[in-house]
Amino acid sequence: MKFIKKYFPFILILVFSYFAFKPVLNSGFFLIHDDTQVARVYEMTKSLKVGMFPVRWVFDLGYGFGYPIFNFYAPLSYYYGSIFNILGFDALSATKIMMVTGIIMAGIFMYLFVKELFGKIAGIVASLFYVYAPYHALDIYVRGDVSEFWAYAFIPLVFYGLWKIYKKKSWLFVIISSLGYAGIITSHNLTAMMITPFLLLYILFLSLALYKKKQKSSITYLLCGVFLGVIVSCFYWFPALSEMKYTNVLSQIGGGSNFSDHFVCVSQLWTSQWAYGGSTLGCVDGLSFMIGKLHILISIFSAVGVSLLFFSKKQNLNKEKILITVVSFMAFIFSVFLTLENSKFIWQAVPLMAFFQFPWRFLLVITFFSSVLTGSFIWLISFLPIKRFFPHFVLEVSVLLILLLLFLNIKFFVPQKFLNVNSSYYTSEYSLKWTTSKISDEYLPKDMRKPKNAKEALLNKQTFSFQETPIEKLANFISLAGVLLLFAGIIRLKPKV
Repeated sequence: MKFIKKYFPFILILVFSYFAFKPVLNSGFFLIHDDTQVARVYEMTKSLKVGMFPVRWVFDLGYGFGYPIFNFYAPLSYYYGSIFNILGFDALSATKIMMVTGIIMAGIFMYLFVKELFGKIAGIVASLFYVYAPYHALDIYVRGDVSEFWAYAFIPLVFYGLWKIYKKKSWLFVIISSLGYAGIITSHNLTAMMITPFLLLYILFLSLALYKKKQKSSITYLLCGVFLGVIVSCFYWFPALSEMKYTNVLSQIGGGSNFSDHFVCVSQLWTSQWAYGGSTLGCVDGLSFMIGKLHILISIFSAVGVSLLFFSKKQNLNKEKILITVVSFMAFIFSVFLTLENSKFIWQAVPLMAFFQFPWRFLLVITFFSSVLTGSFIWLISFLPIKRFFPHFVLEVSVLLILLLLFLNIKFFVPQKFLNVNSSYYTSEYSLKWTTSKISDEYLPKDMRKPKNAKEALLNKQTFSFQETPIEKLANFISLAGVLLLFAGIIRLKPKV
Protein backbone atom coordinates (compact mmCIF):
# COMPACT_ATOMS: atom_id res chain seq x y z
CA MET A 1 0.00 0.00 0.00
CA LYS A 2 2.85 2.38 0.84
CA PHE A 3 4.48 1.51 -2.49
CA ILE A 4 1.31 2.37 -4.44
CA LYS A 5 0.86 5.64 -2.55
CA LYS A 6 4.49 6.65 -3.11
CA TYR A 7 4.56 5.85 -6.81
CA PHE A 8 0.92 6.57 -7.63
CA PRO A 9 1.72 9.69 -9.75
CA PHE A 10 4.16 7.67 -11.88
CA ILE A 11 1.60 4.87 -12.30
CA LEU A 12 -1.02 7.43 -13.28
CA ILE A 13 1.27 9.04 -15.86
CA LEU A 14 2.14 5.63 -17.30
CA VAL A 15 -1.52 4.64 -17.58
CA PHE A 16 -2.60 7.90 -19.20
CA SER A 17 0.42 7.85 -21.55
CA TYR A 18 -0.69 4.49 -22.93
CA PHE A 19 -2.63 6.05 -25.80
CA ALA A 20 0.50 7.93 -26.91
CA PHE A 21 2.51 4.74 -27.47
CA LYS A 22 -0.31 2.23 -28.13
CA PRO A 23 0.22 2.19 -31.95
CA VAL A 24 3.89 1.28 -31.46
CA LEU A 25 2.79 -1.96 -29.79
CA ASN A 26 0.87 -3.17 -32.84
CA SER A 27 2.33 -5.93 -35.00
CA GLY A 28 4.43 -4.87 -37.97
CA PHE A 29 5.51 -1.24 -38.19
CA PHE A 30 4.28 2.01 -39.70
CA LEU A 31 5.36 4.54 -42.31
CA ILE A 32 7.58 7.38 -41.06
CA HIS A 33 9.80 9.90 -42.82
CA ASP A 34 13.06 8.70 -41.25
CA ASP A 35 12.56 5.01 -41.93
CA THR A 36 16.08 4.08 -40.76
CA GLN A 37 15.38 3.35 -37.09
CA VAL A 38 15.31 -0.46 -37.19
CA ALA A 39 18.39 -0.59 -39.41
CA ARG A 40 20.32 1.67 -37.04
CA VAL A 41 19.49 -0.47 -34.02
CA TYR A 42 20.55 -3.56 -35.96
CA GLU A 43 23.82 -1.97 -37.12
CA MET A 44 24.59 -0.62 -33.63
CA THR A 45 24.17 -4.15 -32.26
CA LYS A 46 26.39 -5.60 -34.95
CA SER A 47 29.20 -3.15 -34.13
CA LEU A 48 28.87 -3.73 -30.38
CA LYS A 49 29.06 -7.49 -30.86
CA VAL A 50 32.50 -7.20 -32.48
CA GLY A 51 33.74 -5.20 -29.48
CA MET A 52 33.50 -1.65 -30.84
CA PHE A 53 32.79 0.87 -28.08
CA PRO A 54 31.95 3.63 -28.41
CA VAL A 55 30.37 2.73 -31.73
CA ARG A 56 31.37 5.13 -34.47
CA TRP A 57 31.21 2.93 -37.53
CA VAL A 58 28.63 0.51 -38.92
CA PHE A 59 29.38 -2.11 -41.53
CA ASP A 60 26.48 -2.32 -44.00
CA LEU A 61 25.24 1.24 -44.46
CA GLY A 62 26.99 3.69 -46.75
CA TYR A 63 25.98 1.51 -49.70
CA GLY A 64 27.92 -1.42 -48.25
CA PHE A 65 31.20 0.46 -47.79
CA GLY A 66 30.52 1.15 -44.11
CA TYR A 67 29.26 4.40 -42.62
CA PRO A 68 30.38 6.61 -39.68
CA ILE A 69 26.78 7.30 -38.65
CA PHE A 70 27.29 7.17 -34.87
CA ASN A 71 30.38 9.35 -35.03
CA PHE A 72 28.13 12.21 -36.16
CA TYR A 73 24.52 11.33 -35.44
CA ALA A 74 23.19 11.10 -31.88
CA PRO A 75 23.76 7.52 -30.67
CA LEU A 76 22.12 7.29 -27.22
CA SER A 77 18.69 5.94 -28.18
CA TYR A 78 20.31 3.33 -30.43
CA TYR A 79 22.63 2.16 -27.66
CA TYR A 80 19.53 1.64 -25.57
CA GLY A 81 17.68 -0.19 -28.34
CA SER A 82 20.67 -2.41 -29.07
CA ILE A 83 20.67 -3.67 -25.47
CA PHE A 84 17.37 -5.41 -26.15
CA ASN A 85 18.56 -6.62 -29.54
CA ILE A 86 21.58 -8.20 -27.84
CA LEU A 87 19.29 -9.75 -25.21
CA GLY A 88 17.42 -11.63 -27.91
CA PHE A 89 14.69 -9.31 -29.18
CA ASP A 90 14.74 -8.84 -32.93
CA ALA A 91 15.75 -5.41 -34.23
CA LEU A 92 12.15 -4.31 -34.86
CA SER A 93 10.98 -5.24 -31.34
CA ALA A 94 14.08 -3.55 -29.85
CA THR A 95 13.25 -0.41 -31.85
CA LYS A 96 9.71 -0.39 -30.49
CA ILE A 97 10.99 -0.71 -26.92
CA MET A 98 13.34 2.19 -27.63
CA MET A 99 10.46 4.33 -28.88
CA VAL A 100 8.07 3.51 -26.04
CA THR A 101 10.78 4.25 -23.48
CA GLY A 102 11.41 7.67 -25.00
CA ILE A 103 7.71 8.54 -24.83
CA ILE A 104 7.37 7.42 -21.20
CA MET A 105 10.53 9.23 -20.09
CA ALA A 106 9.12 12.53 -21.37
CA GLY A 107 6.16 12.29 -19.01
CA ILE A 108 8.13 11.05 -16.00
CA PHE A 109 10.87 13.67 -16.23
CA MET A 110 8.41 16.52 -16.79
CA TYR A 111 6.48 15.38 -13.72
CA LEU A 112 9.65 15.43 -11.60
CA PHE A 113 10.45 18.98 -12.68
CA VAL A 114 7.02 20.60 -12.43
CA LYS A 115 6.21 18.80 -9.17
CA GLU A 116 9.14 20.65 -7.58
CA LEU A 117 7.87 23.97 -8.90
CA PHE A 118 4.11 23.79 -8.45
CA GLY A 119 3.17 20.56 -6.66
CA LYS A 120 2.19 16.98 -7.49
CA ILE A 121 -1.14 17.63 -9.19
CA ALA A 122 0.43 20.33 -11.36
CA GLY A 123 3.27 17.93 -12.17
CA ILE A 124 0.87 15.22 -13.38
CA VAL A 125 -1.11 17.62 -15.58
CA ALA A 126 2.05 19.22 -17.03
CA SER A 127 3.58 15.81 -17.75
CA LEU A 128 0.55 14.71 -19.80
CA PHE A 129 0.48 18.02 -21.66
CA TYR A 130 4.12 17.35 -22.51
CA VAL A 131 3.42 13.80 -23.68
CA TYR A 132 0.32 14.69 -25.71
CA ALA A 133 1.66 17.82 -27.40
CA PRO A 134 1.02 17.77 -31.17
CA TYR A 135 4.71 18.26 -31.94
CA HIS A 136 5.52 15.15 -29.89
CA ALA A 137 3.08 13.20 -32.07
CA LEU A 138 4.66 14.73 -35.18
CA ASP A 139 8.10 13.50 -34.11
CA ILE A 140 6.89 10.00 -33.28
CA TYR A 141 4.33 9.11 -35.96
CA VAL A 142 5.10 11.44 -38.87
CA ARG A 143 8.79 12.30 -38.91
CA GLY A 144 9.91 9.21 -36.98
CA ASP A 145 12.64 11.28 -35.37
CA VAL A 146 13.47 9.01 -32.42
CA SER A 147 16.63 10.93 -31.53
CA GLU A 148 14.74 14.20 -31.24
CA PHE A 149 11.95 12.87 -29.05
CA TRP A 150 14.52 11.17 -26.82
CA ALA A 151 16.23 14.55 -26.38
CA TYR A 152 12.75 16.03 -25.78
CA ALA A 153 12.43 13.63 -22.85
CA PHE A 154 15.73 14.66 -21.24
CA ILE A 155 15.08 18.43 -21.33
CA PRO A 156 12.97 18.53 -18.13
CA LEU A 157 15.46 16.23 -16.37
CA VAL A 158 18.35 18.68 -16.63
CA PHE A 159 16.10 21.57 -15.53
CA TYR A 160 14.92 19.42 -12.61
CA GLY A 161 18.48 18.59 -11.52
CA LEU A 162 19.55 22.25 -11.59
CA TRP A 163 16.44 23.35 -9.69
CA LYS A 164 17.14 20.77 -6.97
CA ILE A 165 20.73 22.04 -6.70
CA TYR A 166 19.32 25.52 -6.21
CA LYS A 167 16.97 24.34 -3.46
CA LYS A 168 19.38 21.92 -1.79
CA LYS A 169 23.08 21.80 -2.61
CA SER A 170 23.79 18.11 -3.19
CA TRP A 171 26.13 16.14 -5.44
CA LEU A 172 23.23 13.79 -6.23
CA PHE A 173 21.55 16.53 -8.25
CA VAL A 174 24.82 17.46 -9.92
CA ILE A 175 24.87 13.87 -11.19
CA ILE A 176 21.22 14.06 -12.30
CA SER A 177 21.65 17.36 -14.15
CA SER A 178 24.90 16.11 -15.74
CA LEU A 179 23.26 12.95 -16.99
CA GLY A 180 20.26 14.97 -18.19
CA TYR A 181 22.42 17.35 -20.22
CA ALA A 182 24.61 14.54 -21.54
CA GLY A 183 21.38 12.74 -22.45
CA ILE A 184 20.23 15.70 -24.55
CA ILE A 185 23.59 16.05 -26.31
CA THR A 186 23.99 12.36 -27.12
CA SER A 187 20.32 11.96 -28.08
CA HIS A 188 20.12 14.85 -30.56
CA ASN A 189 22.81 17.46 -31.08
CA LEU A 190 20.46 20.01 -32.70
CA THR A 191 18.15 19.91 -29.69
CA ALA A 192 21.19 20.48 -27.46
CA MET A 193 22.09 23.54 -29.55
CA MET A 194 18.52 24.88 -29.28
CA ILE A 195 18.03 24.35 -25.57
CA THR A 196 21.50 25.41 -24.35
CA PRO A 197 20.91 29.22 -24.54
CA PHE A 198 17.71 28.79 -22.51
CA LEU A 199 19.56 26.53 -20.10
CA LEU A 200 22.35 29.08 -19.61
CA LEU A 201 19.82 31.83 -18.90
CA TYR A 202 18.14 29.51 -16.39
CA ILE A 203 21.49 28.91 -14.66
CA LEU A 204 22.11 32.67 -14.61
CA PHE A 205 18.67 33.20 -13.08
CA LEU A 206 19.35 30.60 -10.35
CA SER A 207 22.89 31.88 -9.77
CA LEU A 208 21.68 35.45 -9.17
CA ALA A 209 19.10 34.14 -6.69
CA LEU A 210 21.80 32.12 -4.89
CA TYR A 211 24.11 35.13 -4.84
CA LYS A 212 21.43 37.21 -3.15
CA LYS A 213 20.96 34.42 -0.60
CA LYS A 214 24.73 34.42 -0.02
CA GLN A 215 24.98 30.77 -1.13
CA LYS A 216 27.84 31.24 -3.57
CA SER A 217 29.14 27.69 -3.19
CA SER A 218 25.90 26.35 -4.68
CA ILE A 219 26.65 28.27 -7.89
CA THR A 220 29.68 26.02 -8.38
CA TYR A 221 27.40 23.00 -8.13
CA LEU A 222 25.12 24.47 -10.81
CA LEU A 223 28.05 25.00 -13.16
CA CYS A 224 29.35 21.50 -12.45
CA GLY A 225 25.94 20.08 -13.35
CA VAL A 226 26.29 21.37 -16.91
CA PHE A 227 30.09 21.12 -17.26
CA LEU A 228 30.19 17.43 -16.32
CA GLY A 229 27.40 16.76 -18.82
CA VAL A 230 29.59 18.30 -21.52
CA ILE A 231 32.59 16.22 -20.37
CA VAL A 232 30.70 12.92 -20.18
CA SER A 233 29.33 13.41 -23.71
CA CYS A 234 32.69 14.51 -25.12
CA PHE A 235 33.22 11.09 -26.76
CA TYR A 236 30.44 12.06 -29.16
CA TRP A 237 30.38 15.81 -29.72
CA PHE A 238 34.12 16.49 -29.94
CA PRO A 239 34.86 14.08 -32.84
CA ALA A 240 31.57 15.07 -34.51
CA LEU A 241 32.62 18.73 -34.60
CA SER A 242 36.27 18.05 -35.40
CA GLU A 243 35.73 15.57 -38.22
CA MET A 244 32.56 16.94 -39.80
CA LYS A 245 34.71 18.70 -42.46
CA TYR A 246 35.57 15.31 -43.98
CA THR A 247 31.92 14.54 -44.73
CA ASN A 248 29.25 15.92 -47.01
CA VAL A 249 27.02 17.02 -44.12
CA LEU A 250 27.25 20.72 -44.98
CA SER A 251 25.30 19.91 -48.14
CA GLN A 252 22.25 19.61 -45.86
CA ILE A 253 22.34 23.37 -45.26
CA GLY A 254 20.53 25.38 -47.91
CA GLY A 255 18.72 23.97 -50.90
CA GLY A 256 15.44 22.35 -49.89
CA SER A 257 16.44 22.66 -46.23
CA ASN A 258 17.13 26.41 -46.27
CA PHE A 259 15.56 27.89 -43.13
CA SER A 260 14.19 30.80 -45.18
CA ASP A 261 11.73 28.43 -46.84
CA HIS A 262 10.39 26.86 -43.68
CA PHE A 263 9.08 29.61 -41.43
CA VAL A 264 5.63 29.03 -39.98
CA CYS A 265 2.60 31.26 -40.36
CA VAL A 266 0.85 32.37 -37.17
CA SER A 267 -2.37 30.60 -38.21
CA GLN A 268 -0.50 27.28 -38.48
CA LEU A 269 0.53 27.48 -34.84
CA TRP A 270 -3.13 27.59 -33.83
CA THR A 271 -4.58 25.10 -36.30
CA SER A 272 -3.53 23.32 -39.48
CA GLN A 273 -4.51 20.10 -41.18
CA TRP A 274 -2.84 17.01 -39.73
CA ALA A 275 -0.98 15.34 -42.58
CA TYR A 276 2.03 13.13 -43.23
CA GLY A 277 3.86 15.04 -45.97
CA GLY A 278 6.72 17.52 -45.86
CA SER A 279 7.53 21.14 -45.07
CA THR A 280 7.33 23.68 -47.89
CA LEU A 281 7.42 27.41 -48.50
CA GLY A 282 4.25 29.26 -47.51
CA CYS A 283 1.35 28.68 -45.15
CA VAL A 284 0.17 25.36 -46.55
CA ASP A 285 2.49 22.49 -45.66
CA GLY A 286 2.29 18.72 -45.90
CA LEU A 287 2.42 18.42 -42.11
CA SER A 288 1.00 20.32 -39.17
CA PHE A 289 2.85 22.77 -36.92
CA MET A 290 0.19 23.23 -34.24
CA ILE A 291 1.31 24.08 -30.73
CA GLY A 292 -1.99 22.75 -29.41
CA LYS A 293 -5.05 24.87 -28.63
CA LEU A 294 -5.08 23.90 -24.96
CA HIS A 295 -1.34 24.55 -24.68
CA ILE A 296 -1.75 28.06 -26.09
CA LEU A 297 -4.84 29.00 -24.08
CA ILE A 298 -3.51 27.76 -20.77
CA SER A 299 -0.15 29.45 -21.36
CA ILE A 300 -2.00 32.75 -21.88
CA PHE A 301 -4.28 32.15 -18.87
CA SER A 302 -1.20 31.42 -16.78
CA ALA A 303 0.45 34.69 -17.83
CA VAL A 304 -2.72 36.70 -17.16
CA GLY A 305 -3.27 34.93 -13.85
CA VAL A 306 0.23 35.55 -12.56
CA SER A 307 -0.05 39.22 -13.57
CA LEU A 308 -3.27 39.60 -11.59
CA LEU A 309 -1.75 37.77 -8.64
CA PHE A 310 1.35 39.94 -8.69
CA PHE A 311 -0.67 43.15 -8.50
CA SER A 312 -3.04 41.80 -5.86
CA LYS A 313 -2.67 42.67 -2.20
CA LYS A 314 -2.12 39.11 -1.11
CA GLN A 315 0.62 38.65 1.45
CA ASN A 316 3.38 36.03 1.42
CA LEU A 317 3.18 35.34 -2.31
CA ASN A 318 5.74 32.89 -3.60
CA LYS A 319 7.91 35.22 -5.66
CA GLU A 320 9.94 32.32 -7.06
CA LYS A 321 6.86 30.74 -8.64
CA ILE A 322 5.70 34.07 -10.00
CA LEU A 323 9.11 34.71 -11.54
CA ILE A 324 9.30 31.20 -13.00
CA THR A 325 5.92 31.72 -14.65
CA VAL A 326 6.95 35.10 -16.09
CA VAL A 327 10.27 33.77 -17.41
CA SER A 328 8.63 30.66 -18.85
CA PHE A 329 6.05 32.77 -20.67
CA MET A 330 8.76 35.04 -22.06
CA ALA A 331 10.69 31.98 -23.27
CA PHE A 332 7.46 30.60 -24.77
CA ILE A 333 6.81 33.85 -26.68
CA PHE A 334 10.41 34.14 -27.87
CA SER A 335 10.41 30.54 -29.11
CA VAL A 336 7.18 31.20 -31.00
CA PHE A 337 8.80 34.29 -32.53
CA LEU A 338 11.73 32.19 -33.78
CA THR A 339 9.36 30.05 -35.85
CA LEU A 340 7.99 33.10 -37.70
CA GLU A 341 9.50 34.93 -40.67
CA ASN A 342 9.68 38.10 -38.55
CA SER A 343 12.67 36.50 -36.81
CA LYS A 344 14.63 36.06 -40.04
CA PHE A 345 17.13 38.75 -39.01
CA ILE A 346 18.10 36.62 -35.99
CA TRP A 347 18.58 33.53 -38.15
CA GLN A 348 20.75 35.52 -40.53
CA ALA A 349 22.78 37.05 -37.70
CA VAL A 350 23.56 33.68 -36.05
CA PRO A 351 25.12 31.42 -38.74
CA LEU A 352 24.96 28.31 -36.53
CA MET A 353 21.17 28.44 -36.64
CA ALA A 354 21.31 27.39 -40.30
CA PHE A 355 22.03 23.85 -39.03
CA PHE A 356 18.50 23.72 -37.57
CA GLN A 357 17.20 23.83 -41.17
CA PHE A 358 13.58 24.22 -40.07
CA PRO A 359 12.51 27.09 -37.76
CA TRP A 360 9.51 24.99 -36.71
CA ARG A 361 11.95 22.78 -34.75
CA PHE A 362 11.50 25.38 -32.00
CA LEU A 363 8.08 23.85 -31.41
CA LEU A 364 10.03 21.46 -29.20
CA VAL A 365 11.09 24.36 -26.95
CA ILE A 366 7.63 25.95 -27.17
CA THR A 367 6.06 22.70 -25.97
CA PHE A 368 8.44 22.46 -23.03
CA PHE A 369 7.66 25.94 -21.73
CA SER A 370 3.93 25.68 -22.42
CA SER A 371 3.87 22.48 -20.34
CA VAL A 372 5.64 24.26 -17.49
CA LEU A 373 3.06 27.05 -17.78
CA THR A 374 0.32 24.43 -17.49
CA GLY A 375 1.77 23.47 -14.12
CA SER A 376 1.78 27.14 -13.16
CA PHE A 377 -1.88 27.45 -14.17
CA ILE A 378 -2.84 24.60 -11.80
CA TRP A 379 -1.00 26.40 -8.99
CA LEU A 380 -2.65 29.73 -9.81
CA ILE A 381 -6.23 28.44 -9.71
CA SER A 382 -5.64 27.42 -6.10
CA PHE A 383 -5.91 31.16 -5.26
CA LEU A 384 -9.42 31.47 -6.65
CA PRO A 385 -12.02 32.18 -3.93
CA ILE A 386 -14.23 29.47 -5.41
CA LYS A 387 -12.25 26.96 -3.32
CA ARG A 388 -14.42 27.92 -0.37
CA PHE A 389 -17.40 26.30 -2.05
CA PHE A 390 -15.56 23.56 -3.96
CA PRO A 391 -12.70 22.30 -1.75
CA HIS A 392 -11.51 19.91 -4.48
CA PHE A 393 -11.71 22.51 -7.22
CA VAL A 394 -8.03 22.20 -8.25
CA LEU A 395 -8.30 18.42 -8.57
CA GLU A 396 -11.56 18.66 -10.50
CA VAL A 397 -10.15 21.21 -12.97
CA SER A 398 -7.02 19.06 -13.39
CA VAL A 399 -9.07 15.97 -14.23
CA LEU A 400 -11.19 18.00 -16.66
CA LEU A 401 -8.08 19.37 -18.38
CA ILE A 402 -6.55 15.89 -18.73
CA LEU A 403 -9.76 14.47 -20.23
CA LEU A 404 -10.08 17.43 -22.60
CA LEU A 405 -6.42 17.05 -23.60
CA LEU A 406 -6.90 13.38 -24.41
CA PHE A 407 -10.12 14.07 -26.31
CA LEU A 408 -8.47 16.72 -28.48
CA ASN A 409 -5.00 15.24 -29.00
CA ILE A 410 -5.15 11.43 -29.01
CA LYS A 411 -6.17 11.59 -32.67
CA PHE A 412 -2.68 12.91 -33.55
CA PHE A 413 -0.94 9.85 -32.11
CA VAL A 414 -1.87 7.63 -35.04
CA PRO A 415 0.42 6.54 -37.90
CA GLN A 416 -0.52 7.16 -41.51
CA LYS A 417 -0.30 3.49 -42.46
CA PHE A 418 0.65 0.21 -40.83
CA LEU A 419 2.92 -2.18 -42.71
CA ASN A 420 2.68 -5.94 -42.28
CA VAL A 421 6.45 -6.42 -42.04
CA ASN A 422 8.95 -8.09 -39.74
CA SER A 423 12.49 -7.27 -38.68
CA SER A 424 14.11 -8.83 -41.75
CA TYR A 425 12.30 -6.31 -43.97
CA TYR A 426 14.58 -3.62 -42.53
CA THR A 427 17.73 -5.69 -41.98
CA SER A 428 18.09 -7.55 -45.27
CA GLU A 429 21.22 -6.87 -47.27
CA TYR A 430 19.18 -5.06 -49.92
CA SER A 431 17.49 -2.81 -47.38
CA LEU A 432 20.70 -1.93 -45.54
CA LYS A 433 22.96 -1.39 -48.53
CA TRP A 434 20.45 0.36 -50.73
CA THR A 435 17.08 1.43 -49.27
CA THR A 436 18.32 2.71 -45.91
CA SER A 437 21.65 3.94 -47.26
CA LYS A 438 19.82 6.27 -49.67
CA ILE A 439 17.83 7.85 -46.85
CA SER A 440 20.94 8.94 -44.94
CA ASP A 441 24.24 9.33 -46.77
CA GLU A 442 25.31 12.86 -45.77
CA TYR A 443 28.17 11.54 -43.61
CA LEU A 444 29.96 9.94 -46.55
CA PRO A 445 33.13 11.60 -47.92
CA LYS A 446 32.50 14.64 -50.12
CA ASP A 447 34.05 13.17 -53.23
CA MET A 448 32.70 9.62 -52.92
CA ARG A 449 31.00 8.21 -55.99
CA LYS A 450 27.67 6.74 -54.94
CA PRO A 451 26.26 3.58 -56.56
CA LYS A 452 23.73 4.24 -59.30
CA ASN A 453 21.49 1.31 -58.48
CA ALA A 454 20.85 -1.46 -55.93
CA LYS A 455 22.75 -4.06 -57.95
CA GLU A 456 25.91 -1.97 -57.77
CA ALA A 457 25.46 -1.32 -54.04
CA LEU A 458 25.02 -5.01 -53.23
CA LEU A 459 28.46 -5.75 -54.69
CA ASN A 460 30.16 -3.38 -52.25
CA LYS A 461 31.88 -4.67 -49.14
CA GLN A 462 33.88 -2.91 -46.47
CA THR A 463 37.53 -3.73 -47.10
CA PHE A 464 39.27 -2.16 -44.10
CA SER A 465 39.19 -2.44 -40.34
CA PHE A 466 38.01 0.49 -38.28
CA GLN A 467 40.55 2.37 -36.15
CA GLU A 468 39.91 5.40 -33.99
CA THR A 469 41.68 8.66 -34.76
CA PRO A 470 43.77 10.49 -32.12
CA ILE A 471 40.92 12.99 -31.70
CA GLU A 472 38.47 10.17 -31.00
CA LYS A 473 40.83 8.57 -28.49
CA LEU A 474 41.28 11.89 -26.70
CA ALA A 475 37.51 12.40 -26.61
CA ASN A 476 37.06 8.92 -25.14
CA PHE A 477 39.62 9.67 -22.43
CA ILE A 478 37.90 12.95 -21.49
CA SER A 479 34.50 11.23 -21.30
CA LEU A 480 35.96 8.46 -19.16
CA ALA A 481 37.36 11.08 -16.80
CA GLY A 482 33.90 12.64 -16.55
CA VAL A 483 32.29 9.27 -15.82
CA LEU A 484 34.88 8.60 -13.10
CA LEU A 485 34.10 11.98 -11.52
CA LEU A 486 30.39 11.10 -11.48
CA PHE A 487 31.18 7.67 -10.06
CA ALA A 488 33.31 9.30 -7.35
CA GLY A 489 30.30 11.47 -6.53
CA ILE A 490 28.06 8.40 -6.27
CA ILE A 491 30.53 6.78 -3.85
CA ARG A 492 30.56 10.01 -1.88
CA LEU A 493 26.77 9.79 -1.56
CA LYS A 494 26.83 6.30 -0.08
CA PRO A 495 25.92 6.42 3.61
CA LYS A 496 28.84 5.76 5.93
CA VAL A 497 28.65 2.53 7.92
